[in-house]
Amino acid sequence: MHLDLMRDEAKKFPKVNNHNDIHSIRIWHCKYKTLQVLEEFPNVEELVVASFPDDSLDFLVTLSKLKYLSIIHLPKISSLDPLAKLLHLDSLSLSTSPAWDAQGKCTIIQSLAPLTEIEPLHHLELFGVCPENKLLSDLDKCKNLVTARFSQFQKGEGERFYKTTGVVNEFNPKPTFKI
Repeated sequence: MHLDLMRDEAKKFPKVNNHNDIHSIRIWHCKYKTLQVLEEFPNVEELVVASFPDDSLDFLVTLSKLKYLSIIHLPKISSLDPLAKLLHLDSLSLSTSPAWDAQGKCTIIQSLAPLTEIEPLHHLELFGVCPENKLLSDLDKCKNLVTARFSQFQKGEGERFYKTTGVVNEFNPKPTFKI
């Protein structure tokens, strides 16, 4: 079952029955103060969020079946460490809002190194989500990546990465639910 929450003005995540039956969730520009309640959805395999309100990704580690994660606009996030615990993650997309990207604004994270620990990761997009040095060198260790796209990294860094790793410069696949 799919849960679709679009532009909800409520400050609190709505009460949902049948948490175990939910396999995909889209939370699109809702006003929730936190998404911590996602801990209660153990069978979610696909999660798409636009406007991530929390300052940590820690609670996502409870989504042990997560295969697809897309987060647009995560301005309070500085660490990707929790993502290393998502042992089934195949596709990851992290990006600033399109307005930020157009202005060259970035969400600065501590390191890309946690992503190298996600063995099944095949598809990666990082648009305006960068370490302070704006280098991709940590990702050279991602041996299972097939496709990747980047923006706001140092000039020439994307080309260096593609040449060094053989990863293809293509967008991630879409989730299985209809967007």
